[in-house]
Amino acid sequence: MANSCIKDSSSSDSDNEKTSEPSAADAVKAKIYRLFGREKAVHLILGGGKPADVFLWSNNKVSAATLGGATATWVLFELLDYRLLTVACHTLIVSLAITFLYSNATHFMNKSPPNIPVVSIPEDVAANIALSLRYQINRGFAAFALGRDLKKFLAVIAGLWVLSILGNCCNFLTLFYIAFVMLHTVPVLYEKYEDQVDAFAEKTQAEFKKHYAVVTAKT
Repeated sequence: MANSCIKDSSSSDSDNEKTSEPSAADAVKAKIYRLFGREKAVHLILGGGKPADVFLWSNNKVSAATLGGATATWVLFELLDYRLLTVACHTLIVSLAITFLYSNATHFMNKSPPNIPVVSIPEDVAANIALSLRYQINRGFAAFALGRDLKKFLAVIAGLWVLSILGNCCNFLTLFYIAFVMLHTVPVLYEKYEDQVDAFAEKTQAEFKKHYAVVTAKT
């Protein structure tokens, strides 16, 4: 009985040590400097759900297809100098021609005509899209209502200034494509090497504060 009690106590102690180890590791990990002072995971910062899964390559096929489609669109409109209205009309012409020829060919082949589904947008989907647009528009208007917050004011001014410089270098489609590619590469690379990136960012921030203190001391 005594030996069994000793074994039970030792096993319980070892279990307690095992359970305490992850908590200690989590506590140490929580104290690690994170880029821009973030506290959430990268998946949650990107909004969670399916868009975050696409940006973080949770499903390689879906992410690759999305990035490939964006690349094909950029090549089509930017390098081949197509126009959106031209592409839309050509696509509709080809689709209608194929449907018309196939529908008439079925009479000669003694086959039933193709069943073309009727596309309709449900009312609840349209309402949700409208509410989402309303929320995003209100957020955009709220961003301009900066009041006396100097940091937000300077951040918005700096962002608009950078966008104006980029606008002189490339058009909107190229800028949108660059941002789209960065969304598909930077987050997944950062999530993979976040400890190394955060450590480097911490050292850089410390050096910047050191040089800033020297400059302010001289002035």
